[in-house]
Amino acid sequence: MLALLVLVVPTTVDRVSLATSTYLCSGYAGCQAAGYGNAGYRQASSTAYWRMYTGHNCTNYVAYRLIQSGMPNVRPWDGSGNASNWGVAMGSITDQTPTVGSVAWYEPHASPAGANGHVAIVEQVISATEIIVSEDYWGGDFHWRHVTQSGGGWPTGFIHFNDRVVEPTTAPAIVGTPAVGAPLEVAAGAWTPTPTSVTVRWLADGVAIPGATATSYVPTPDLKGKALTAEVTAELDGYTAGRASLATAPVAPGAFQPTELPTIQGVPEVGQTLTLTTSSWSPQPAKVTTQWYADGEALPGATGASLVLSRALIDRRISARTSATASGYRKSISTAPETTPVLAKPVAVTSPSRVEGTPRVGSRLAVRAGSVRPTDASATYAWLRDGRPIFKATHPTYTVRRGDIGRALSVQVTLARRYYRSTTETVAVAPVTTVPEVTVRTDATRRRVVVDVRVRAPGASRPDGAMTVSVGNRSVEVQLVGGRARAVVRDLRPGVKPVVVRYAGTDVVRPAVARSKVTVPRRR
Repeated sequence: MLALLVLVVPTTVDRVSLATSTYLCSGYAGCQAAGYGNAGYRQASSTAYWRMYTGHNCTNYVAYRLIQSGMPNVRPWDGSGNASNWGVAMGSITDQTPTVGSVAWYEPHASPAGANGHVAIVEQVISATEIIVSEDYWGGDFHWRHVTQSGGGWPTGFIHFNDRVVEPTTAPAIVGTPAVGAPLEVAAGAWTPTPTSVTVRWLADGVAIPGATATSYVPTPDLKGKALTAEVTAELDGYTAGRASLATAPVAPGAFQPTELPTIQGVPEVGQTLTLTTSSWSPQPAKVTTQWYADGEALPGATGASLVLSRALIDRRISARTSATASGYRKSISTAPETTPVLAKPVAVTSPSRVEGTPRVGSRLAVRAGSVRPTDASATYAWLRDGRPIFKATHPTYTVRRGDIGRALSVQVTLARRYYRSTTETVAVAPVTTVPEVTVRTDATRRRVVVDVRVRAPGASRPDGAMTVSVGNRSVEVQLVGGRARAVVRDLRPGVKPVVVRYAGTDVVRPAVARSKVTVPRRR
């Protein structure tokens, strides 16, 4: 069985002459030469599309263009293919809004259409009332025409089969949380084809915000509680603009961000003044207030930048809070860390402490505390060697050790009493020395005596130093090296002679004297 080819009755329309229509070009060759073109229809016009008549025919040309834009070569409705029926059969997608790629449809006798109506392709939308179309006519020629809505010649409607629209491939989005003072940013997304411009307009509760046309926007205090919308428009010549409307939740109150926390300066002591350093926020608040606290309890009237400490605050910890406020923002509170308990005043030393005892190895040193006020202040002790604490040396007495020789000893006396600030004294001790032991051995021959000396000392077993050796009425100077010395005394007469050794000592070894006797033999 042969398939029935149903062709439509062609529409015959001559070139129109209307004040509202201006022909930009005529004929396939003429339009090609003028830079408008015919999308290849000149070579394809001998083929029927959507079962329309071939050649110069408005319906065949428009069907060809729609197939070129991606539609199948199957008429999307049943029944008559006359131009007059297009807007009727496709009434669900026909409206009064011109878009690039839509079909400009004329009902019968709507100029420039004849009894069978007319269709054309919308090539450009200059405005809602001004368009450019391309069209072909049965019994006529191919044209591009500029049309305005005022007067006659405006299409009856626009059929949106497969418009040329800039479409998003990645949807635009608003980045950020809607809050007063918090920046919002529109991520424009990706569009196809690539637009020449993407613009943004911000609205609040549906009303445009004056001047808010950048991709970023910072909600102002007057917008608190309002829902924002960012209208994104992507435009490209020859295409219907792509649009997206992005809505946010109602704008929340703003939040101050502290950039510098407050601190309390000063000594927490009766009579002293505490000062609160200035807090900083971003953005800067309209009003900043201060409140002082004692043990977390607000102090009446204490709202200034400083606080004088009274006796009523003894043993209480002081803190302070600053509050930042502004229209459209949540109140922000910054709290300065608490001080140590407020003290009455320092323990006063009326007479200094002292150390009794001789600072030498093995001897005991004792601290005698001075006078203080109040008199019932307690004392603790810490003995120091070269300024560093000696392990477990925390008693008022200290026995000097070998390791202290040549080192600087001192003792810290810390005086404390509840509600008072502690006072610490440091009492220096004279340099630690050691007492030597001097051993003398003599060897006498005729008219000569040899004296060997050895010196030992706790903590300094082999000292050096100067030494004088006397035998009778004769003396010699010798040098003690490594704890040993030898002296030879000559020209002595026979008999018993006293021997005296005098050691001069060093910085750490004390001087010493040793005595002995020696018998010088007679000549045989």
